[in-house]
Amino acid sequence: MTTEIVGTTAVESAALEFVLDHERRAGREPIDARYVASTPADVVSGDRLIEVKAYSGTSRGNNLWLETPQAQAAVSRGNFHLYLVENVRQGDPALFRLLDIHGEQLRRLMTRAVERSYVTVPWPEAEDDALSSVDPAAIPDHPTSEPR
Repeated sequence: MTTEIVGTTAVESAALEFVLDHERRAGREPIDARYVASTPADVVSGDRLIEVKAYSGTSRGNNLWLETPQAQAAVSRGNFHLYLVENVRQGDPALFRLLDIHGEQLRRLMTRAVERSYVTVPWPEAEDDALSSVDPAAIPDHPTSEPR
């Protein structure tokens, strides 16, 4: 029996390992480039730059989020591939689905891209746990607290 993959980091790691295996089976020698600042993709495999997007279920109907350097590479570099790895949460790599968006299809999609600026605020589990353990009645002006 396959164990369900829980958590964003675990889903992303499983998808990346799946892509590395896929590239090896295709006869290429992939390199995990996630922590190489000058590389706008997760994997370098032969002449391919591959950005991996992991989905617990399906990517259908979702926007594809790219960082600015990735979006620039998607437009300007013909060797840029966007790999969508779907159905990861269920845990069995044999049931993962890999979609490879590249070339003309990727360039066509990029003509409709909308640049946004945003800030992400890390939300560690420990912070969530700390808040979850607070009694709402102890918070001033909380609907469950005693009236003043």
